[in-house]
Amino acid sequence: MRKQAVLVYDGDCAFCTSAVRFAERRLHPRCEATPWQFADLEKLGVSQRRAEHEVLWVTPTGSVHGGAQAVAKLLLSARGGWPVVGALLTLPPVRWAAHGGYRLIAVNRHRMPGGTAACALPAASRGPRQDA
Repeated sequence: MRKQAVLVYDGDCAFCTSAVRFAERRLHPRCEATPWQFADLEKLGVSQRRAEHEVLWVTPTGSVHGGAQAVAKLLLSARGGWPVVGALLTLPPVRWAAHGGYRLIAVNRHRMPGGTAACALPAASRGPRQDA
């Protein structure tokens, strides 16, 4: 069993990498952050498809939280006042809004500051077009 949680993110995405580096510098979460491209996904109990789709928080016991709830877990593990924000993100209706906000950012991460074409989700992971 691992001693600490693992945050799995897309290391090919400049926006994702910048966000994780910001969290490491400013929030000091209690986790190991690793790009899914270098993680032993099988050992973590997650599929590559899921890792490509969303950020993941894998607890030491193997529970997996994705998307906005992974962000909430990261904030809950941080120092300072961030755990309060993380706790709020786990409560309905904030949880539902956080999920929607996370999906909106994930689909448009290549357009976000620091984002590049490599940040675009694979077409199969994007879901239906928003402008259709």
